Amino acid sequence: MGDMANLFGTGRFAQPSGQPSGQEEAADEAQEAADEAAEEVRLRLAIDGGDVEAMSVLGAMLLRRGDFDGAESHLRAATAAGDRAAANNLGVLLHQRGYADEAAGWWRIAAVAGSAAAAHALGRHFRERGDEPAAEYWLRQSAEQGHVLGAYALADLLEHRGDDTGSERWMRAAAERGHREAAYRLARTLDRRTGQGGDDKAAALAADEAEQWYRQAAARGHRRGALHLGTILEKRGELREAGRWYLTSAKDGEARAACALGFLLRDAGDTESAAVWWLRAAQDGDGNAANALGALHAERGETQTAERWYRAAMDAGDDNGAYNLGLLCAEQGRTTQAEQWYRRAAYAGHREASNALAILLLRAGDESGAEPWFSKAAEAGSVDAAFNLGILHAGRSEERAALRWYERAAAAGHTEAALQVGMARLRDGDEREAERFLRCAAGGGSAEAAYRLATVLDARRPPAPAHELGEPAQEKSECEEWYERAASQGHRRAQVRVGMLAAARGDVVEAARWYREAAEAGSRNGAFNLGLLLAREGSEPEAVVWWRRAADAGHGRAALRLALVFARRGELAEGQRWADLAVSLGPAEVAERAARLRDALRQELSA
Repeated sequence: MGDMANLFGTGRFAQPSGQPSGQEEAADEAQEAADEAAEEVRLRLAIDGGDVEAMSVLGAMLLRRGDFDGAESHLRAATAAGDRAAANNLGVLLHQRGYADEAAGWWRIAAVAGSAAAAHALGRHFRERGDEPAAEYWLRQSAEQGHVLGAYALADLLEHRGDDTGSERWMRAAAERGHREAAYRLARTLDRRTGQGGDDKAAALAADEAEQWYRQAAARGHRRGALHLGTILEKRGELREAGRWYLTSAKDGEARAACALGFLLRDAGDTESAAVWWLRAAQDGDGNAANALGALHAERGETQTAERWYRAAMDAGDDNGAYNLGLLCAEQGRTTQAEQWYRRAAYAGHREASNALAILLLRAGDESGAEPWFSKAAEAGSVDAAFNLGILHAGRSEERAALRWYERAAAAGHTEAALQVGMARLRDGDEREAERFLRCAAGGGSAEAAYRLATVLDARRPPAPAHELGEPAQEKSECEEWYERAASQGHRRAQVRVGMLAAARGDVVEAARWYREAAEAGSRNGAFNLGLLLAREGSEPEAVVWWRRAADAGHGRAALRLALVFARRGELAEGQRWADLAVSLGPAEVAERAARLRDALRQELSA
């Protein structure tokens, strides 16, 4: 078959386009070296003829090559002849050799002669010496001549001195001339501006411009620019392009991008690839990635490996590591260790760890120890902790304090807290405020709030007109919609109420469905109403079954119905037994009727 070199040589294997072979690269390097050697010979001949520019160019060539001794003589000669580029390069050479002050002298000569590069170097020299006024003077000279490094260095100096306007102007100038770090920093400045509130239109324009500068920085190979661009795109839902920029940044060594790419892959269902990038980020010291790996192994039941990664996150300075270790220990029933890790994270300011620690202490009966941690978590912004404080105060009958914390949690969107505030407002008679909070809670998914909101609206609506046969059914009111929402979430009283409304409309099938659902979930009213419905439809034996269930659960009317059924059947003793139960269960009017029936049955039995 022949070897690979022969196959390439015969042209039987095509080379990939744009990818030169090793032989071609070597040939190119050899050609460049030959060209450079030829250029050096030409320059030396020109120097022999007294060409000052050739002295400067050859000195710069030797300086790039690292031949300081050879470069210095040519640069000094060119400088003496008035070549400003040579003076600048001589300054560079001397600076690299450690003669900073002498270098500054030559840079000054070149800068005065109009060298923007030398003015930049001189400005950097003075800044390193702490002479900011002199640094600003020379950097401004460089920047105003269009030197991109001078513009960036001037912007950096002005930012350090708090001149935001001047800094942004020169950072923009450097960015527009292709300086990738300037593009990134300009984007960061605009990004911060969007988070300061104020004019929404101005903030939107700043955000759009920031994205463009991130994109330019990323396109020029700035890894943090690529990371931030990926973040913007991910928030916007453009996940494919976000992933591409995360990948670019991660490959350049940005651990945060590798971590973000891992989360993107996990959300797409590719957990194995996500783990690869999390591992890479965690090994580079990213605590968030280490926590993600810990959670992944914990889900798989690999608790020892999970613990190792949580510890790695903690060692990387991520307080979530200690919190997650606490959660892991708590799940395993290792309460003492869980408390230890929760405390460590809580002392570091981790609000969820503070809340978890407080719950742990409360369950252990240490209410006085729990309350300060609930307070610390709540003050740090934990909504759950604020709600838990409300429960704590309510348990002590400290209603005002409880309401205060419930209101705080509700304002942050806590559904159950909004329900508690709504109920408190109802007790105070403030129906409008109650409705507002109940709507928030019901909208958040609380079945109890949906039911209570429905009752508020139900009490407010006018009586429905009588429904005539042949008329179209009326549209459902808002209160019925809330009852149904609560009922569909398993709220038994709402199910009974929906059944009653359906029965009132003449929809027996729908009414029976909701009554049965409530009854089977343990609602005695549902069982009683289902019994009534079945009895009216002629299914008294099945009705008795449901009335028995309701009566056994303490429903007085169901017991009275059973007493009447058995009395009609002639089973007087059984009827008397249910009448006795109805008397004891009540309410008053039921007890009164049941007592009369019981006495009548007793007389009949004794006759």
